[in-house]
Amino acid sequence: MREITKEKLDKYFDVTGRAIKKVKLVNDLELDSTETKKFAEDFLDMAFRYYRDAQHFASKGDVVNAFACLNYAHGWLDAGARLGLFDVGRDNKLFTVD
Repeated sequence: MREITKEKLDKYFDVTGRAIKKVKLVNDLELDSTETKKFAEDFLDMAFRYYRDAQHFASKGDVVNAFACLNYAHGWLDAGARLGLFDVGRDNKLFTVD
């Protein structure tokens, strides 16, 4: 499939939305420094911003940019999970933590 259909966009909004809700910053005691905590907060902030951008673009009918923003949002979440910044409950369906 070479199109970004409404169904495909809705699926990615669902998946990324569920991932955002699941992410928790790793317990402060587990983070090895204040700087690491700032990285974790920054990664999560970027994911939220891209998700909101996706909502904005979708509301304007710009599905290409909405889809791109969703993928960036999920990429920030995945990167944070892989780096151990986020507790995702070892969820390998929503995150690439294996």
